[in-house]
Amino acid sequence: MSSISIKWLTGMMLAALLPWKTAISQNPEQRTLRLPEVWKQAEVYNKQLQMQYLRVQGMDQKVKAAKDERLPEIKADGLYARVSNLAIYEDGLFNAPSQFPVVHEFYKIGADAYLNLYNGGKTTREITVRQTESELAREQRNLTATEIRYKAAAHYLDIYRYRTYEKVMLQDIAEREKELEEIRQLLQHGVVLKTDVLRAELKLSKQKMSLLEIRNSIKIANQRLNIMIGQPDSTDNLIAADSLVIAHIPMRSYEEYLADAYEHSFAFKISGKETALSELKLKEVKSATLPKVGLYAEYAYTYPQIAFFPYAISLYGLGQVGVKAGLPISAFYQNKHKKEEARINLERQEIEHADTRDQVRQEVRAAYLRYTEALTRIEVARTNIEQARENFRIVNNTYFNQLSLLTDLLDAETQLLQSRFDLTNAEVTAQLQYYQLLKATGNL
Repeated sequence: MSSISIKWLTGMMLAALLPWKTAISQNPEQRTLRLPEVWKQAEVYNKQLQMQYLRVQGMDQKVKAAKDERLPEIKADGLYARVSNLAIYEDGLFNAPSQFPVVHEFYKIGADAYLNLYNGGKTTREITVRQTESELAREQRNLTATEIRYKAAAHYLDIYRYRTYEKVMLQDIAEREKELEEIRQLLQHGVVLKTDVLRAELKLSKQKMSLLEIRNSIKIANQRLNIMIGQPDSTDNLIAADSLVIAHIPMRSYEEYLADAYEHSFAFKISGKETALSELKLKEVKSATLPKVGLYAEYAYTYPQIAFFPYAISLYGLGQVGVKAGLPISAFYQNKHKKEEARINLERQEIEHADTRDQVRQEVRAAYLRYTEALTRIEVARTNIEQARENFRIVNNTYFNQLSLLTDLLDAETQLLQSRFDLTNAEVTAQLQYYQLLKATGNL
């Protein structure tokens, strides 16, 4: 490619990038956010979590309804009827009957009550089932809240990452513009070739294009976070200076994190609650063969009195109180396969609970190793910056003293810029891995 073509291409790229200073700087609203505030707003606006809260409230009502079953059952009923004459077929069904006159009005008004004394522990077990289901719903809500916090943290840290990239890139562009002027001065004195200027201009235009991509990434990350926290898409979120707390995070051993996970992991708790429900289901099936005992009482007014002899064409009242007892004999042979099914389901759930324990251990191990790896990567990135900065200083001096090529200088600049990006990426990765570790242990 000729020098004229390179110059024309450079000019076109610079012209295309002229609007970036004005177009990107138009921010309708700016606000500084801290991560706890983001988490709080995300929980308020997240519809999945709202449904989980309502589900927990519904389960609490089911617990109260199960406890209400211990109260006596009271029922009132009434009956009114018109009664026909009594037809007596003295000569058979196919002959005309004689009519025996009766009282044509009949009504009955009464009430009865039943108080359960023993029904195989069904009521107590039903209360326990509902309480376990309520606790399960709470753990599922907590798990959803943890996943929302982790997702919000990822969007929040993306904004931090790209804003740091933007700051580094702006600094690099300022240095490259100053460097370009120096190379042009050398060209005027005939020290360097025209191609050095063109290469420096191409490098600068690429940096400005990268800056535009970074700023677009900031907009995308901003929109994602705004959707989670219920803010307009135009809101420009700034990250608080103390957002990253890597330097203040206490380092614990893997065994401590694992023990913490077995105690607080929401996935492990959910699996445990489901196992407890399977155990209660087996007990419920087994109790189907137990007797039922309860107190009952009833009283009713009836007209006319035709229940006892002698009959009376008048209103009468009758009440009774006693003990009812029953034994479901058919359950002894009808319940066999139901009990076996419940036992199999419990065994399957116990295996699933053990598998969940293994998954929790694996997740904690992976998160712990990635987190410690990220901390090491931060130290390596800081060392690389010092080395890249020293390498750039040396190459920069040798180039302007005509002891090295421009390609060497451009490579040194690229390495220094990349090392700065690597440090930011390592810090964000470490922070995110720490939140992943907290999520795995049920502490996020």
